[in-house]
Formats: sequence, structure tokens, C-alpha cells
Amino acid sequence: MPLTPSAARELIHTRSIIIHGYLRADGLYDIEGHLTDVKTRDMTLTVGVRKAGEPIHEMWLRITIDKRLNIVAAEAQSDAMPYPGHCDKITPKYQQLVGLSLLPGFTAKVRDIFGGVEGCTHITELIGKVATTAYQTLAGEVKLPEHMKPFQLDKCHALVTDGPAVAKYYPRWHRGAKIQAG
Repeated sequence: MPLTPSAARELIHTRSIIIHGYLRADGLYDIEGHLTDVKTRDMTLTVGVRKAGEPIHEMWLRITIDKRLNIVAAEAQSDAMPYPGHCDKITPKYQQLVGLSLLPGFTAKVRDIFGGVEGCTHITELIGKVATTAYQTLAGEVKLPEHMKPFQLDKCHALVTDGPAVAKYYPRWHRGAKIQAG
């Protein structure tokens, strides 16, 4: 276990998010996310009791992208939700992802389209994770043109473009003073 031991405790809730990236026979990529929330105890919802182990939430999202990170198809599904017949009515709206690009600006567009009451909190949460997985899926599959800055630069503290990691591994994109190799 990578974390330090904690105080004695009892598991009461598990959220699982599993995302798979697939190369399709037609050269496109499917990125498929699955979110579940499960309690270890019975839970009384306004619509009835969910038994321990039965999902409170179970949502799916699949986007199909091309090699340029454009979304060419999208599908959402809700199999378990707190308000059946209500929560699941929004799933067709996620087809509005079609035509969007996963390049910079994507998150703001998603917020505009699906923010607040315009979407399902849980499916919308999956969008960002599916998008990140799309980048991981295409890593090593698609070579960026040399003039394009690698997408991961300036996205985390280790890969700040004026830092030593970029100087060492991406010298072309390093900005700032020269750093001595060491």
C-alpha cells in the first residue's frame, strides 16, 4: 500500500472509474468510460432502498475519435441512477460532443454545453477522464508534426517549459536559461 497506514476504518462507499482505449478496425479510436458508485450498506433513496452492493450510479460514456483528436461519435448510457426515468433522460444530449476537438479549449466547451443542469454530473465528470485517456491511448500511436508542441508540456509541475525536465527531454521546447546537463 503506497500510503501510510490510517486509523481503523470501515469501507462504506466505492467509486470505480474504468476507462479503456481501443483501436478500431476502421482506424478510429473508441475511448469508453464506466463509472459506478456502490455502498457497503443498504441505502434509502427517495425512490426506494438500494441494497448493499447494488450500484447507486452506473454510467457509461464512449467517444470515438480520429487521429487528430476530433470526436466523430459519442454515446452515453445510465444503467443505475437515483432517479430512474429522470436522470437517464439527459443521455442523448451527450451526442453534442460530436464535432468537438480534444485540443485546448475542450474543457471550457464541455462546461458550456453540459454544466449545471444541462447535463448529468457523473457523465460530465467522465468526459474529462475519457479525454485524458484519449491522449494516453494515442501516445505512441500517432506522431505529432515536429512543429507542434507536445501536449503534456506546461500541464504539470515536472514539465514546465522553463524547467530542467523539459531542458533535458524536450530541449527544442525549453524556454529560459540554458540548464547544464547533470
